[in-house]
Amino acid sequence: MTESTQALSDAGVSIWLDDLSRDRLNSGNLQELIDTKNVVGVTTNPTIFAGALTKGTAYAQQFAELAAAGASAEEAVFAATTDDVRAACDVFAPVYRASKGYDGPVSIEVDPRLARDAAGTATMAKELYERVGRENVMIKIPATVEGLQPIAETLAEGISVNVTLIFSLTRYREVINAYMLGLEQALAAGKDLSTIHSVASFFVSRVDTEIDARLEQIGTEEALALRSASGLANARLAYQVFEELFTSERWKRLAAHGANVQRPLWASTGVKNPELPDTLYVTGLAARHCVNTMPEATLDALADHGVVTGDTITSTFAESNEILDAVERAGVSYTEVVEKLETEGLAKFDASWEELLDSVRSVLESSR
Repeated sequence: MTESTQALSDAGVSIWLDDLSRDRLNSGNLQELIDTKNVVGVTTNPTIFAGALTKGTAYAQQFAELAAAGASAEEAVFAATTDDVRAACDVFAPVYRASKGYDGPVSIEVDPRLARDAAGTATMAKELYERVGRENVMIKIPATVEGLQPIAETLAEGISVNVTLIFSLTRYREVINAYMLGLEQALAAGKDLSTIHSVASFFVSRVDTEIDARLEQIGTEEALALRSASGLANARLAYQVFEELFTSERWKRLAAHGANVQRPLWASTGVKNPELPDTLYVTGLAARHCVNTMPEATLDALADHGVVTGDTITSTFAESNEILDAVERAGVSYTEVVEKLETEGLAKFDASWEELLDSVRSVLESSR
């Protein structure tokens, strides 16, 4: 293991890779990252699969077979992505068993076009779980208002969930409530709570990108001095919420029945501003029970020159509150920012998914 990735793991952070492709699986690279860079999980999203399925020839044979069977683009994408996730789950199975499910999951997201469709999301979550057929699969459900109910329903079925696309502290509280509600329903149905796992994916760098653009538009010396601070502050305050709610009496009742905490996961951790340190959203968000999912470039940067100094969250709550208060005083509306980011995030996933389907349609048609 590299010194930096081991130090981050020792600080209590699980390193997950934010990428998956058949080439990565076939080459053995995924196992290599487990062996050399402390990678203990994988996250995927529509954009990642759009890149994987439309490059190279790794999927050519499967798409030819699907074309011959008359599969639609949606069916082909469903088949290819669930096959990849199943294979990745098998790679991580030893990690999953050794950690008793704490690590070793592979996430796959419901069709992003269902983000505002509660019933459709719940149905597809179960279909994905059954199709992958592995205990260590995590179904990703966006944290929209409409997503809260299917999050609870999916957990109540005993299915592990990665709640994604969280930007606001208020929504994060709602996500934790949905998690506990799902566990309470699972317990009432006789499910073994110790086998149900969840993470809450809190997006980081996009917060800085949006707030910094607004601060630069304001242009005052006070506003400009606040740039590149909001992403970390927002995530650190999310951890404060985590500590508060997972020591509550409600949580203690669930923990007594073997429930696992829903860990905060730091997503969107690749820096968007090249002037910032490339490991900013990794080394600045270290604490126990966290997950950091990284694109490979960020993982490589951490391994090469990341400086991990232990817990960089729990002593920062007062400072983080002051940063967000100062941003608000400068004229940037936190509420407007997080609402815009959620809307844009869904739109980006929709666009990637539609682009993917168009590409796969072309491949299927040319194969027939």
